[in-house]
Amino acid sequence: MRGAARASCVSVPSITGACAGSRPRGRWKPSRNCRGCRISTMSPAVFLDRDGTLIAEVGYLRRVEQLELFPWTVDALRLLQRAGFKLVVVTNQSGVALGLLEESTVRTVHEALDVRLRRGGARIDAYYYCPHHPRGTVPAYTSDCSCRKPRAGLVERAARDLDLDVARSWVVGDRWLDVGLAASCGARGLLVRTGYGETSASEPQDGLAADAILANLMEAAGWILRHS
Repeated sequence: MRGAARASCVSVPSITGACAGSRPRGRWKPSRNCRGCRISTMSPAVFLDRDGTLIAEVGYLRRVEQLELFPWTVDALRLLQRAGFKLVVVTNQSGVALGLLEESTVRTVHEALDVRLRRGGARIDAYYYCPHHPRGTVPAYTSDCSCRKPRAGLVERAARDLDLDVARSWVVGDRWLDVGLAASCGARGLLVRTGYGETSASEPQDGLAADAILANLMEAAGWILRHS
């Protein structure tokens, strides 16, 4: 069980060829002493909350049959892809720590989500999730970890794995903790009104301000393209 806890803090299902702890092979990086070389090959990213942002909020998603894409999700992701953004899902899945679902269920849902997105021509570059909760009921996952949003652990791991420029990146989600994640990692944050977003928008949080509050992911994609 101790090994499971260590491995689970940030996990990337091997859907797009990226897996936890691995990096694409054969990528050239310029030396710091190389005159005339490109200074950076890092890419900007859009870090996407899952439930309530990409897909409908259903509480703890235990079955693939509960997975429902918003009508605009695929088109929004395609716009961001074409603009050169890496697309990374970052999601808290505390149901694992609370004993409500297995970690394998999270991976299965991500695999099913990936299939549906690819059918429409959209692609997520990596999926990262936190299965922990400080008051969990499953000891292996009961932890006040660094990967639970709004802490920056998921983004920091993704940035290392995928060579991401976080300062040029965005976080999009339906809760203030997503905006808090943006503040924690130095990205810009957008709040969408889908999922818990309407409630979030009506309950401002002291010390937190989104760059914008928008109707949904499609509007967020347009905002990102206009302000990047």
